Amino acid sequence: MAPRTLVWFRRDLRVHDHTALHRGRSRGEVVGLWVISPGQWRAHDDAPAKVDFWLRNVRSLADALAARNIPLRVVAAPSAKEEPTVVLREAQATGCDAVYLHREYEVDERRRDARLRALGAAAGVVVEGFDDRVCVPPGEVLTEEGRPYTVFTPFRRRWYAALMKRAWAVLPPPPAQRPLEVTSLAAPARVEGFDSPLAPELWPAGESAAQRRLDHFTRTSLRDYHQTRDLPAFDGTSALSPYLAAGVLSPRQCLAAAASVNDGFVEAGHAGPVTWVSELAWRDFYQHVLVAFDRVSKGRAFKPETEAVAWRDAPAELARWCEGRTGYPIVDAAMRQLVATGWMHNRMRMVTAMFLTKDLLVDWRAGERFFMRHLVDGDLGANNGGWQWSASTGTDAQPYFRVFNPSSQSKRYDPDGAYIRRFVPELRGVATPLLHAPEKLPAEVLRATNYPPRVVAHDAARTRAIEAFRGR
Repeated sequence: MAPRTLVWFRRDLRVHDHTALHRGRSRGEVVGLWVISPGQWRAHDDAPAKVDFWLRNVRSLADALAARNIPLRVVAAPSAKEEPTVVLREAQATGCDAVYLHREYEVDERRRDARLRALGAAAGVVVEGFDDRVCVPPGEVLTEEGRPYTVFTPFRRRWYAALMKRAWAVLPPPPAQRPLEVTSLAAPARVEGFDSPLAPELWPAGESAAQRRLDHFTRTSLRDYHQTRDLPAFDGTSALSPYLAAGVLSPRQCLAAAASVNDGFVEAGHAGPVTWVSELAWRDFYQHVLVAFDRVSKGRAFKPETEAVAWRDAPAELARWCEGRTGYPIVDAAMRQLVATGWMHNRMRMVTAMFLTKDLLVDWRAGERFFMRHLVDGDLGANNGGWQWSASTGTDAQPYFRVFNPSSQSKRYDPDGAYIRRFVPELRGVATPLLHAPEKLPAEVLRATNYPPRVVAHDAARTRAIEAFRGR
């Protein structure tokens, strides 16, 4: 009888370029598994929109596997603590003597997988992990002294060198196997407590949808990415982050796409592809940080000294930020985009995070949590890294005395106000210069549009934030 491997799918919901699936199928027969874990999702503030996206992609994955006679079993575990027991039980029940998986880098997930390895060793089931969530695995990009990097630019240089030493060709999907006696168990249409407010059409599920989006971006926007990526009104970004976060698309597939329009190169050549690959390096960087510094998975500042910053307890102002009613049109447009679509343009993520942490001097953890509860692409490494960068508490962080001016950001990145008018429709009839200068919006305009006055004056708020950091 051929060896049989249980492939535990997590945030890797694809059949193309899937190392664990490829290795398992090369070894012999394969059974797939996906675990529903609402307790873990709640503990990690996973957004209903993200869970819905997962469920839809799991159903698409099941179809792709079924076409290859690979059954996918979808089972439930009350919490992350019980997941290893559930997985081992499934391995034994389906006749698998090995479990293959892709490593996850958050501290809870690493502990969970360590427990599975221990349980598997005791039961005679081999548990083997692979690194498919990143281009270069944690531990392979270190300083000359063998320490992890905490600044991105030198990390990127070493990352490129490590990348060039690796085989990052895209793996084909596995061949079909003989039909097994194992019964597939379908993913539910919904999980209690995680009903998405978003229309599924906003984020179509499945590898075909991800590939279409990648192909469209490669064909239309990648060459000019370095020039258009900061313009939120323009379709200049890939918007592939939900597919990368769920693993419907692999980072190697993105590297291959970049190389395809850059004469085979990823580290040199046309500025657009090179800039986009640099964003993949940022994504890796934050995953490496998760492994090297456990505290960022535990709600703590990367820079311990910044825990002394006197953040304000301002629930009313936090609520206005969450609702997109700060009186700063660019901030409000971005917050409304998040709630309406489950996604926010990356430049706007920085603008809104800086506004909350510097203009309102509210703890970055409140904003990080709100984002995670709404983002369809929510990922601890990227979300935490971005928030701590903006709050001046993290790796390679923005110096505390550099505070984004929302009006300047608005003028520079949404010069004609198209983005603001899309998401703050009550201001569509307002002259563009006033959209960038909310302090000049006449009272009669505010009354007529029911748009709020500024929650805070930026110049005074900037001074307050700098003093708070200096006095920590």
